[in-house]
Amino acid sequence: MPHDHAIQCVHDPLLVVLSYLVSVLGSFTALQLAIAIPSARGAMQRWRAIVSAGAAMGGGAIWAMHFIAMLSCRMDLQVSYDLGITALSALIGMASCMVGLAIASAGVFGWGKLIVAGLFMGLGVTGMHYTGMAAMLMPATIHYDTTLVAASAAIAVVASIVALWLAFNLRGWVQMLGSALVMGVAVCGMHYTGMLAATFVPGEGSVAAPGLSGANLGTGIFAVTTLLLAVVLAISLIRQRQRASVQI
Repeated sequence: MPHDHAIQCVHDPLLVVLSYLVSVLGSFTALQLAIAIPSARGAMQRWRAIVSAGAAMGGGAIWAMHFIAMLSCRMDLQVSYDLGITALSALIGMASCMVGLAIASAGVFGWGKLIVAGLFMGLGVTGMHYTGMAAMLMPATIHYDTTLVAASAAIAVVASIVALWLAFNLRGWVQMLGSALVMGVAVCGMHYTGMLAATFVPGEGSVAAPGLSGANLGTGIFAVTTLLLAVVLAISLIRQRQRASVQI
């Protein structure tokens, strides 16, 4: 039902660009870490690779992108974000990616298993997004266009299937970088479709409370996430080079 006073987000262009860049870096790091999954020697090494790749994908490529993009939202409302619910959304994003990788990498790699893993991961990512939306503290309520919500979920599932396929089929730097650029578009497409599905009706809901807010926080999250992903990526590359030299 339309609302006379419903409003939508107008996004800060700088934070939109930063959200895409962190998603690309997170995707590239996750793909690089995922190399170790099929070649793992033993269950412990396999799970270590799954957790690290899942954390990079869920925490960097997806959640950090999502939250920076949320902070880019500009409305005529005072908005902050509940810390506990925001943390829960991050956990959902990372856990769904880890489980997706675990399902896809168990036994013989095949399309049936890939689709199941992609569905689980994609729906988890969708849950992460809308949990993150529920963390908004503001004097308004959110109303969703169900068609666009379904479209955002479909994008998340397709992007997850593609990400999982890439994780187990790519090796070259150029391929990984190109794939990370495409993944960044897909992840951002899911988020901004979900944001387009939302309209905000002022005068209802809760008054914004002290919490997470502000463009400075968005740039801070970008800086910290980028630094962490760069360190993880550097460590992964050093270990791969060491393993290669040992084999020679």
